[in-house]
Amino acid sequence: MTRVLLISGSTRDGSLHTAALRTAARHATAGITADLYDGLSGLPAFVPGEPNPPVAVTELRDRVTRSDALLVSTPEYAGSLPGSLKNLFDWLVDGGELSRKPVAWLSVVTPGRDDGARASLESVLEHGGARLLRPACVRIPLEMAAVDAAGLVTDVRLHVALQDMVGALVRSLNERTSAPQPSWQAHSSVYPVVQRQDAPRGAQLPPWARGVN
Repeated sequence: MTRVLLISGSTRDGSLHTAALRTAARHATAGITADLYDGLSGLPAFVPGEPNPPVAVTELRDRVTRSDALLVSTPEYAGSLPGSLKNLFDWLVDGGELSRKPVAWLSVVTPGRDDGARASLESVLEHGGARLLRPACVRIPLEMAAVDAAGLVTDVRLHVALQDMVGALVRSLNERTSAPQPSWQAHSSVYPVVQRQDAPRGAQLPPWARGVN
């Protein structure tokens, strides 16, 4: 059984990022246990080297340790990660729980709306010694209209992309080595190439990235 901990960077009720991860938990395939972390807003402020961390921090660290991988979806605030999510990662970096931990991200907004957050996320993960699983990182732009009354995303593109992500994540966990992937690409059967900010000049944008949804 592969255990994946889903972490949303938003503390807002009705968050699109949280809805996407909630949907990921609901659509987890056989052999995958996906749990949505819901303690972000209750984490106390980070204290470097705290010998007796609060219970909420101990529980977070335990859940991360018991997980085979993390999947993160986050909004961008003031050009970077939300402070509450950075606080979470500060605790994990300090405790060493991110070391060699496989992590992937899911973006649910259009290109240019979360580049700073993703760059900050990848920087924090690198600093903590995590292993970023680029083949499992996917961007699926969504609208709030796609979230139903139960807080689940009904857009079938996300459902297909989640299957792709989980498959790539499991393969990455099972393979000791994998072929390197260009830093500006992420693959999905929904959108074969996802444009990144550092894409080579002349790279072709998919229609949705050119403003057509």
